[in-house]
Amino acid sequence: MSGHREMPVPAWVAPARALARRLPVVPRMPFAVAGQAVGSVAPGVMEGIALYGDAGHADKTAGTAAVSLVKESGAGAERWHLACAPADATPALAVLADALRRAGRCGAWRNEQLAVCNAAGERIGTVERGAVRALGIATRAVHLVACAPDGRQWVQQRAFDKPSHPGRWDTLMGGMVSAQDTVDSALARETWEEAGLRTEALQDLAHGGHVEFARPSNEGEGVGYMVERIDWFRATVPDGLVPANQDGEVERFELLEAAEVQARLAQGAFTPEAALVLAGFYGW
Repeated sequence: MSGHREMPVPAWVAPARALARRLPVVPRMPFAVAGQAVGSVAPGVMEGIALYGDAGHADKTAGTAAVSLVKESGAGAERWHLACAPADATPALAVLADALRRAGRCGAWRNEQLAVCNAAGERIGTVERGAVRALGIATRAVHLVACAPDGRQWVQQRAFDKPSHPGRWDTLMGGMVSAQDTVDSALARETWEEAGLRTEALQDLAHGGHVEFARPSNEGEGVGYMVERIDWFRATVPDGLVPANQDGEVERFELLEAAEVQARLAQGAFTPEAALVLAGFYGW
């Protein structure tokens, strides 16, 4: 599955990589939680946000967590700070995520928690997945590039009701690393949920590489920013095993010759994430 290194790099690859690494359309303000830098926000996102539906009383208590949202100045710069005790970062972020949803400044609500890390990569809490792009919080994801023993590739068409890239083509599996996951456990969970396959039944499963995104996102009425590392894996699906979606997020699977996959990549039929994962797989 790695005999593609001699292939010329297609014309679409360089523009796709450039689109994956773009500065915000307008400068974003740093965002901190419990004194730790964790993300960024676009102008206007935090203005008027009432943590508890009462703009006159932003300082409240979530359970035992005292929370306030303040704009701070220091060292010649400003930042938005969700002020709380370090131990209360997760409930404070839940309050903020709910406030952003009520204000229409959030992505699709998933009822899924993702890890929130500081600049050193240390986890300080978790937050609803729908809020991460509005807050510019870095995320992790996994993809699986899977082939049949004869070299053909398994790909999926995303369900038409998916919040992002509905109906586009994707690798066999692509999914987020949730707050409860490691990269390996996310790979196993998502491979089962999306393709109905157990990773232990796959052959030659191996880490292939990673791609990174830092680009504007249209989530939250266009105020989002995507910062994400995608770790991708390669494997062979043995003869007799056929992907079968378990979670309703896949329209269908197809087993394609590499030439057909590459033709669809050139047509822009794949998601931006899958396109760059497959570029890495082909050695481009």
